[in-house]
Amino acid sequence: MRKLIYYVACTVDGFIAREDGSFDCFPMAGEHFADLFDRFPETIPAHLHEALGIRAGNKQFDAVLMGRKTYEVGLNVGLTNPYPSLKQYVFSRSMQASPDGNVALVSDNAVELVQELKQETGKDIWLCGGGELAATVVSEIDEMIVKLNPVVIGAGIPMFARAIAPTNLELVDRKIYSNGFMLLHYRLQK
Repeated sequence: MRKLIYYVACTVDGFIAREDGSFDCFPMAGEHFADLFDRFPETIPAHLHEALGIRAGNKQFDAVLMGRKTYEVGLNVGLTNPYPSLKQYVFSRSMQASPDGNVALVSDNAVELVQELKQETGKDIWLCGGGELAATVVSEIDEMIVKLNPVVIGAGIPMFARAIAPTNLELVDRKIYSNGFMLLHYRLQK
């Protein structure tokens, strides 16, 4: 059975972006990037692969779930198909149509869709963000891989946009880099 994995960058104070959706608060260089590119090449938008020397195929995921605001980060700069090697789903109640035939638009029943996807054969499913979608499908999240950046911003978009039921996490892997960046892999205990 496929797993839904919330693979997400956040600040030490738990924000995945600034209040305006920007993420320039995250360090854009450091030794950890080579590891992330190697372990999760499919999570790097395709237009950056050549510049970053990424040639590997999908290692962990073959599908990605994005909320509208997360998808619009790329859409606002002309990227309608950011992850062509993945089956892409954008969740929105306000978008009328998908701007790209490779991106499925989902307007309701997010939990039911995730349950269906988990029953299919394939690699794991990447929950890319954002906080609204994560809070909606939290009952289906099996693991979290948190890219914890050594920065605090005081306010922003939280990992979960609203209160969720307390959930214990089991740390299954971790790596700490000399620049203070941490890669924390948790299994949700349900």
